[in-house]
Amino acid sequence: MSELFRKIAPVADELGELFAAKGYQIALVGGSVRDVFLRRIGNDLDLTTDARPEAVLDLVRGWADSVWTVGIDYGTVGARKDGWQLEITTYRSESYDPASRKPEVAYGDTLEGDLARRDFAVNAMALRLPSREFVDPHGGLDDLHAKVLRTPGPPERSFDDDPLRMLRAARFAAQLGFTVDPAALAAMTAMAERIEIVSAERIRDELDKLIRGAHPREGLTILVETGLAAHVLPELPKLRLEIDEHHRHKDVYEHTLIVLEQAIGLEENGADGILRWAALLHDVGKPKTRRHEAGGRVSFHHHEVVGAQLAKKRLTELKFPKDVVSDVSKLVELHLRFHGYGTGEWTDSAVRRYVRDAGHLLDRLHKLTRADCTTRNRRKAQTLSQTYDQLEERIARLAEEEELGKIRPELDGNEIQEILGVPPGPVVGRAYKFLLEMRLDRGVVGKETAALALREWAEENGISS
Repeated sequence: MSELFRKIAPVADELGELFAAKGYQIALVGGSVRDVFLRRIGNDLDLTTDARPEAVLDLVRGWADSVWTVGIDYGTVGARKDGWQLEITTYRSESYDPASRKPEVAYGDTLEGDLARRDFAVNAMALRLPSREFVDPHGGLDDLHAKVLRTPGPPERSFDDDPLRMLRAARFAAQLGFTVDPAALAAMTAMAERIEIVSAERIRDELDKLIRGAHPREGLTILVETGLAAHVLPELPKLRLEIDEHHRHKDVYEHTLIVLEQAIGLEENGADGILRWAALLHDVGKPKTRRHEAGGRVSFHHHEVVGAQLAKKRLTELKFPKDVVSDVSKLVELHLRFHGYGTGEWTDSAVRRYVRDAGHLLDRLHKLTRADCTTRNRRKAQTLSQTYDQLEERIARLAEEEELGKIRPELDGNEIQEILGVPPGPVVGRAYKFLLEMRLDRGVVGKETAALALREWAEENGISS
């Protein structure tokens, strides 16, 4: 640990001496200590102190490069020093009023008391500063070696104090690949409904960290098996459809988890939250659209349309940004489009529309479509992959010829007004849409041909100059 701590030492020792000189205690705590042992030190440091927030402010204002007080109501002062981002929190205990969505904060007096209120033993280790005394009253280091998440005290008390900790258990399982202690799992199952007291924003943040983790399947499985998913992401457990005796359709829940894992395998620049959420939600329309057909077949007609609506509703309720909601729901809506391609029957016009509709999501749509192939029939999987290769090749060829990603009509608004002799208004918008459709259908035809077609369209629609 001493070798790993060397990176943190300059700023940590300096801060420890600063607090000690004024008679205060301060310690590195939580994830900062845990991550030293996991050899994954970042630039964020969590610290805890017996100094009240106002005293912390007085101490760091002349020392830190910058200071902020966004979390001061919860006892936290933020600071930046030499590239390190610090969060210094007064010893505290958090609990929820059953009628409130916001945690109540009560300050504590000892480091040991502060550690006892933390979510898991692996996050309840500390390093006193500047002495560097290691404090681990709850066996967090043993749990870290065993890769297990266990609460410092009775899990029922911990989860009752802050129900979000139940989601944090699933999130840490997804991020670290740890298992959850059986007693904690039992408490999560018994208390799952308690999560409804937590705000949508805090739930969203945990779910998003979970889905971006290295092992999201583990975290999602915990949510489903404990019943927490029924309260925070109910579309997921609903995918566990009853399979008919002849197994005429796939296990949609298991298929979804495989698609998510396969999508992750196609990522190129780290975790892509948009792609991962789309993979997780791409089939959420199936339960509502399932129909039993003649001959024992099962169909899910238009499940992509219904799924897009459900994805939009869920992500909106979780208070995701509008652009995230829009992008994910659009990918869900488009994820089946490729299957109309057959063995290459699409015209160039249809390929242009595919690209136009995907817009900036085209690369993600490529990945989602490929990830959505989970058939065990090797020949079928190979055929689908080769067909999609052909589609991508056609897109690349058309893009090179026509700047496909920037398709616009060959006449702009000013030219439309001049040719038709009309002022700005709805007619120009209708004419622009007509020219765009012609561009998609016929490709580049030249301004002269476009102008001729525009005049013919205007005459047919009773538009005169």
